[in-house]
Amino acid sequence: MGPFPIFSALCVAISAVLAQPGPGAVTGNTMVHDPTMCKDEAGTYFLFSTAPGIEIRTSTDRIAWTLQGVVWPDGAPWTDEFTGTSNGNLWAPDCTFLDGTFYLYYAASTLGSQNSAIFFAKSASGSPGSFTNEGLVTSTADGDTYNAIDPNLVIDGNSWWLSLGSFWTGIKIQSLDPSTGKPVSSMVTGLAERTENNGAIEASIIYKNGDFFYLFTSWDNCCQGTSSTYNIRVGRSTTVDGEYVDEDGVPLLEGGGTLVLGTHGDIVGPGGQDVMDDSDGPVLVYHYYTPDGNFLGINLLDFSSGWPVVV
Repeated sequence: MGPFPIFSALCVAISAVLAQPGPGAVTGNTMVHDPTMCKDEAGTYFLFSTAPGIEIRTSTDRIAWTLQGVVWPDGAPWTDEFTGTSNGNLWAPDCTFLDGTFYLYYAASTLGSQNSAIFFAKSASGSPGSFTNEGLVTSTADGDTYNAIDPNLVIDGNSWWLSLGSFWTGIKIQSLDPSTGKPVSSMVTGLAERTENNGAIEASIIYKNGDFFYLFTSWDNCCQGTSSTYNIRVGRSTTVDGEYVDEDGVPLLEGGGTLVLGTHGDIVGPGGQDVMDDSDGPVLVYHYYTPDGNFLGINLLDFSSGWPVVV
């Protein structure tokens, strides 16, 4: 989802007013891009976000956050050929905590390039420097039909899947081997695509609720401060690999997508989202912009109508 200014660990964010219609609040160091959240067996929340080395924040209440450090404190040289620099930004991490292990997928690339790759790491504690490099998952090069960034691990029973993609021909999915966390083949299946705004769709997250899989994506343009036009859209399907349609029945492969959250009031360009289950229901996690910078947004989702509504 693109590069952004590198924020100091000393930078403490202002409290964040979070979205419509019922605002929540978070405090502490919440200047994040592309957040993903998971919770360990002790009830500690972990938030990972785009940065050199991938930033790690923790919270005991999902409100007050503390920056702990980065996943790769000594850098990640295996990503340099994709970031084009030493210790470059690593993008859009995706965290899953399962059976005592943190599974973290993340991307390496540069803005507008298809020289991109997705990597995989594991940790028992989630703390800085504790992750093992599990290596390359998939990659793309100039001329490919899609772009290998913005990974999302989807676990459905005994089946593992990876959704990915940004611009070009949109969002894809491929099957993973649960024993390795790597693809079983190079085949990908298309899930969502746009032609408007140069095909601006990315940041896929697949979340199952009831009988449906919901595909959340970010539309339009990120990372331009209060000029950002990011917004969160959704479609649903009865199977993880599609066909996804929006609330009006328009296939996501034909540009469909129901608005979940867009710019409103002082909250500009929400996107780069994740969705996780918690004790009080499904939680939407995202970043947004104000004149003071980019911040963490957290809201519950209500699926009682069959479609997610921010509460």
